[in-house]
Amino acid sequence: MRYIALFALMLGSPLALASTECTTADRSTWQDPEQFQAQLKEQGYQISKFKITKGNCYEIYGFDKDKRKVEIYHDPVSGKAIKTEIED
Repeated sequence: MRYIALFALMLGSPLALASTECTTADRSTWQDPEQFQAQLKEQGYQISKFKITKGNCYEIYGFDKDKRKVEIYHDPVSGKAIKTEIED
């Protein structure tokens, strides 16, 4: 029973619902998704999955030039990586 209560508290916490926010800029200012992915591929990335998140990020799943598994959130306006997770 304790575990159920703990799980319910975790689900209700703001941290459990937090998502990565990349921009509030109008979508007309965003980089073209296909061109953005092409630029990453030129840098050696292999993209398995690409999506636009609720936090207005370009999110990629795939591999970097060193063949490490990555998940990266990018600002769609600047292209800057906002959050990177690397699995060695």
